[in-house]
Amino acid sequence: MADDTDFQLHQRLASDTVSLGRSQLCEIRLKNDSTWPWLLLVPAVAGIREIYELSDQQQARLVYESSELSRGMMELFAGDKMNVAALGNMVPQLHLHHIVRFVDDPAWPGPVWGVQPPVPYSQEALAVVQEKLEPVLARLR
Repeated sequence: MADDTDFQLHQRLASDTVSLGRSQLCEIRLKNDSTWPWLLLVPAVAGIREIYELSDQQQARLVYESSELSRGMMELFAGDKMNVAALGNMVPQLHLHHIVRFVDDPAWPGPVWGVQPPVPYSQEALAVVQEKLEPVLARLR
């Protein structure tokens, strides 16, 4: 499904996130900020900036993967709202943020960007969240 022959993950995404593996279409990345459950889907297709640039089949797969990831994250983390965004203002490579929001989180009800510096995961917390997410990620493979 992914046309990843020439695909390279943008350096900023690589440095700000942790790899959780691959789905049929995307790189799955965990934002290294333990404040929020926050994952990204990055279609492994070279040169793509916008969803409409994907093939029809890739677009359908991205919507499926995004929906399954959102459903699974909300089940796991019992959030109040799921925020899904593809902004691309800072990083032009197409990527979809999936952020579980809570009414008592530090940014509620506003956006999470720029509210506070990231709180990186400890090695122990990273291992826990990776294990917790594995059944959800398995649905995307």
